[in-house]
This record gives sequence, C-alpha cells and structure tokens, in this order.
Amino acid sequence: MATSGTVDFNLSINDIIEEAYERCGLELRTGYDSKSARRSLNLLFSDWANRGLNLWVVEEVTQNMAQLSTTSAISEYPLGVITLTVAASANFTIGETITGSVSGTTAKVITKPSGTTMTITVPVGTFVVTPAADNITGSTSGAVTSVTAVPSLNDARATVDLLEAVIRRDGQDIQIGRISRGDYLAIPNKVSQGRPTQFYIDRLITPTITVWPAPTNSTDQLIYYRVKRIQDVGTSQNEPDVPFRFLPCLAAGLAYYISVKRSPQRVPLLKAMYDEEWARAAAEDSERVPLRLVPTQSSLRI
Repeated sequence: MATSGTVDFNLSINDIIEEAYERCGLELRTGYDSKSARRSLNLLFSDWANRGLNLWVVEEVTQNMAQLSTTSAISEYPLGVITLTVAASANFTIGETITGSVSGTTAKVITKPSGTTMTITVPVGTFVVTPAADNITGSTSGAVTSVTAVPSLNDARATVDLLEAVIRRDGQDIQIGRISRGDYLAIPNKVSQGRPTQFYIDRLITPTITVWPAPTNSTDQLIYYRVKRIQDVGTSQNEPDVPFRFLPCLAAGLAYYISVKRSPQRVPLLKAMYDEEWARAAAEDSERVPLRLVPTQSSLRI
C-alpha cells in the first residue's frame, strides 16, 4: 500500500479558524468573523502561558555580568536583551550609568557588542530620537554620543518565566538557586560582591533577574533557560507558533472560545473536548527523565 512519504502536515491560521467554526456548526463568512477568531487565538495563547510549561518556547540565554569597580557592579539584568543603538559606543565603560540629555532617561551599560550598539539594563524612562535625539553621557567615562534608535523592550517582555540558571567562570558552570522577593529583601548587604549564588526574579511587564552577591568581574556569564511567549497570530495566512502535536488542542480550544460567543449550546461539549485535548498534549510535552527527590535541610530536622 502506498503512503505519502511526507511528514510536513501543518495548518494555517485560516485553516484552524475554519475547523473551529465547523465544530461550532457555523461557517466563516465575514472579515469580522476572522478578526474575532484571531483575537480569541491570541487570548488562548495567553492562557497557555498560565497553564504550565510549553517546551517548544524554552530558550537558552547567555548574559555577561558587568562590574564597574570593586564597589559598584550591576546586579539587576533584564530577562532578555535590550539593545541601544548609538553613534559610537567605544568610549563608554561597562557598568556605568548613562543619562539622556533630552529625556533624562537612565540605564546602565552591560556590554558593547559593536562600535554602535550597547546592551543596557531596563531604562528608567524612554530614550528619544525625535524631535531631538538624546545625547547620552557616561557617568564615569564622561563619554558622549547620540541615540540613533529607540531600544526595544520586546525581547525582555517576551519572557514568561525563568527555569534554571548557572554562573559560568573559566568554562565551569555552577548552578545558582532561586529565592523569593522576601528572601532577597532580607539580605542585609545587597551590594556585596562575589561569585553569584542566588537570584531573584521580579516578574514585571519587563521582567528582571537580580543576582546576589553582585558580580566581581565582567567576564562571568549568567546562563539561563527562559520560557518565552508564543508568537502572536498575525495574519490568517501565517502558521501558528506551535508544534504539530498541539494542533488538535489548538483547534479544540479555539472552537470552545468561539462557541462561548456564537454557539452557546455547544459550550459543554466543546469545553470537554478542549480539556481532554489539553490534558493529552500537556502530558506528552514533558521531559523524559527519571524522577529524583532531594530532601531539603528543613525536612531532615528532628
């Protein structure tokens, strides 16, 4: 018996919308129907970020540490990369604070990837290029240059959460532990320097990671796995940012969302189908590793 010999089946956004409408006993007729369905898909993706880990959006990020001096180092970094494009970056010093002449915006220099770019901490304010461009000045170096493009926060804001992190020094990785907001607040000296052993995640709209102790050099690297947002739907001709094994769940979820608005009599059936598809897909989307239980010190106390 002949087979297709292909393994590239996928659905466009429009195909998924049509499938969902058919499950609701409806037809996709108007441009507004499509617009409404795409909005529902984006809301569905937002809900998936709250339901648990989606392995296909896990990404490894390498972040250089930044120390200005033995008394000043950057301990708070964006969960992602924020790049500031300038006329010239060579004369600026790693770890120093830069200030915009027009906007008054401040940030700290983490790295200088090229002669016209620098990666920075989350800006306090917004650098501007129109109607008059910011001239930024380094607090330590005294260097001055103009901003040629407003930095985008999209990469950092695409981070949902962080899974695990290590500090790499001289090719050796040492795992660091996550602590809570309260634990970080209780640290007496937050500016003390050393090889970082702990980190705290502040899940703001632009999330940040704060390491402790603050770094002792600008050569250590913070390497972590983060969970990113699923990409937006965009146009109906696009393909969804999900693996093929989640397509049944995606169609079932959209059908349920549409039924709430257009076919309420089918809500119980479609919700049950969606819940079943999600449970099956989420159970499969997991790492195949042995279970290891490690007791904490508190559990060993008598």
